[in-house]
Amino acid sequence: MTVHFIGVGPGAEDLLTIRGKKLINKSPICMYAGSLISKKILNFCPKDAVIKNTAYMNLEQILSEFKKAEKKKLDISRLHSGDLSIWSAMGEQIRILEKENISYTVTPGIPSFAAASAVIGKELTLPGISQSLILTRTRGRASPMPESEEIEEMAKTGSTMAIHLSIQNLDYLVKKLIPYYGEDCPVSVLYKVSLPEQKIYTGTLNNIESLIPKSVKRTTLIIVGKVLESNDFIDSSLYSKHYQRRFKKKTTDE
Repeated sequence: MTVHFIGVGPGAEDLLTIRGKKLINKSPICMYAGSLISKKILNFCPKDAVIKNTAYMNLEQILSEFKKAEKKKLDISRLHSGDLSIWSAMGEQIRILEKENISYTVTPGIPSFAAASAVIGKELTLPGISQSLILTRTRGRASPMPESEEIEEMAKTGSTMAIHLSIQNLDYLVKKLIPYYGEDCPVSVLYKVSLPEQKIYTGTLNNIESLIPKSVKRTTLIIVGKVLESNDFIDSSLYSKHYQRRFKKKTTDE
């Protein structure tokens, strides 16, 4: 018996990885993280699969389901939105599985910031503008933030930011970011990226609050950075004819 942790991507069923789909197809039990998982993703479960919503379960209850499945020798597809490497609560589940000697696998998914980059057609690291992407969030009802990772500390770098789980703190974000990025810094707010309900709001730190409907309260990503509007950046070295590649053999055309 194995628990398969699967990142199902930003939402659209055709952005689920082939590996993830195959594991879901053959798992007799599917446990998914509530409304964050599209119903179309759940359609990949076997017709006779036991499907359980973990949104209202605590960690002990989830563990209980793992143990029941282990006794019956039934694999579980454990579905989480986006990619499992960030804010998935996979860590504490794996810690328990290892303690109980229950086998598990991890299958990555397309993270929301990557899907957002594709939707707006912007590279988030441009030469001479920003070569770093900070994935972060703000304080809220979720786990506490280390003081060294408060939003103003991250802002000191001037790097592109992909800010998760923070739309309800937008006014706080704007106040903290303006001193470092300036009022005219471009911002993109993306709601339910890749899903039919997808909405994109673009503006600056100075006006973005006025552009977001009050109905947008969850499932939202905020991208901040000069890369969103800059065309005045240098070409990367990757395709420069002057770039010396260590292992590339010269051809007759070079």
